[in-house]
Amino acid sequence: MLNDKIAKLINEQVNKELYSAYLYLDFANYYEQEGLDGFAHWYQVQAQEERDHAMMMRRYLIDNGIRVTFGEIAQPDKALTELSAPLKAGYEHEQYVTSLINNIYAEAFALKDFKTMQFLDWFIKEQGEEEKNAEDMIKKFELYGYDAKGLYALNQELLARVYVPSATGPAM
Repeated sequence: MLNDKIAKLINEQVNKELYSAYLYLDFANYYEQEGLDGFAHWYQVQAQEERDHAMMMRRYLIDNGIRVTFGEIAQPDKALTELSAPLKAGYEHEQYVTSLINNIYAEAFALKDFKTMQFLDWFIKEQGEEEKNAEDMIKKFELYGYDAKGLYALNQELLARVYVPSATGPAM
């Protein structure tokens, strides 16, 4: 059985991962309206991954005898006034999510909950990748996005992203 504090933190994280999916779908909506289907597609795939993260955490709680409760998912409230806004907001959000995962890990460490620490190891690595991907998106946009041909090429590159459910993450 999980410690009550750890269970609460992970349950809260399930809801935060679902919010992340909403946020990224909101970014996808913005890019669709701007005519950038590749950017929209990239964030749709990102939303699927965030949903997967929520489901992995949900499964971990259930497998450890914890009843999962869902909270209200807030409406995304990022002001998207320019093409780079979702990219910058996405990077900031990934940094925030990393801090949340790190906090859960620190609590598990303090309680010597090695099983939860092992479970979270995958998420810590994943967050490193998520932050790098978000930062790379900003760099690419800053290099190419203000030129019409460059923006078109970047949009085409992002359109090629394929959703692949994680085969190496914690069991769902």
